[in-house]
Amino acid sequence: MAKLNTLNLPKSLRWRVNWRALYKLTKPKVVALIVLTSVVGACLATSGLPPWQALLLGNLGIALMAGGAAAFNHYIDSEADAAMARTHKRPLPSGAVANWQAVLWASLLSLAGFGLLYLWVNPLTAWLTAASLVGYAVIYTLWLKRATPQNIVIGGLAGAMPPLLGWTAVNNSVSAEPLLLVMLIFTWTPPHFWALAIARRDEYAKVNIPMLPVTHGIRFTKQLVLLYSLLLFVVAWLPFLVGMSGLLYLGLSCALNARFIWLAWRLYGGDNQRDAMRLFGYSIVYLMLLFVALLADHWLFALL
Repeated sequence: MAKLNTLNLPKSLRWRVNWRALYKLTKPKVVALIVLTSVVGACLATSGLPPWQALLLGNLGIALMAGGAAAFNHYIDSEADAAMARTHKRPLPSGAVANWQAVLWASLLSLAGFGLLYLWVNPLTAWLTAASLVGYAVIYTLWLKRATPQNIVIGGLAGAMPPLLGWTAVNNSVSAEPLLLVMLIFTWTPPHFWALAIARRDEYAKVNIPMLPVTHGIRFTKQLVLLYSLLLFVVAWLPFLVGMSGLLYLGLSCALNARFIWLAWRLYGGDNQRDAMRLFGYSIVYLMLLFVALLADHWLFALL
């Protein structure tokens, strides 16, 4: 793990900026999924169109702080990334970005996002987003990830916050409806990450990160992936049961969850590497389509 008090200033103090590498530090694909879920949260917060300031500036601030959290994550994990085949070509291990540049970039993005949310959206959204950043970049990456095999379960709350953030950007309040969407992502997170951890078990073991397949074995992890997939099916019903969504969402949700459970079942009795990566890849598509279904259902009812 990279030392927080060593930024390699004497060795790496170069002012030439690799903007493409800095952009990669923000994990743009992950941020895009975060913004999608926060946009859906903002749209579900009102029966009509959300105020443009809350929708545009709110999600821009959330994206900036999410990108800052990702850059901090890259910095803290840079030594472990250098030892893993999946991550050794990332900007910091490859030398495309210096440590001090990554920290400065992460700080600027985070401060810019917080200021934007606090001044032009509302302080509640700014502080909740800051709490999410600290939860992911510090509590999860710096501590939980190396402290317990339940790291992704406990730390998953930080990554589940975006729908709530989108909601509070519009309504400036916390209510039960967005918390159901938080619960949905919170339940999705363990099977999503454990599928990847199964496929990359040896790499995590090599860098002494106690992911569940490392500490409790692949067979046990497969069992939990399957159980969480079944739980996810139940949780995905909640927006329909409480009246947040209608039959369009329900039908699409059932189809998406049936596929999720089938892939989890295949992983349970199949090939560790191939089936785990198949489930991991689908889980990303699943979450994206599930939130698109929520939004499509919402607008359908608004038109009717």
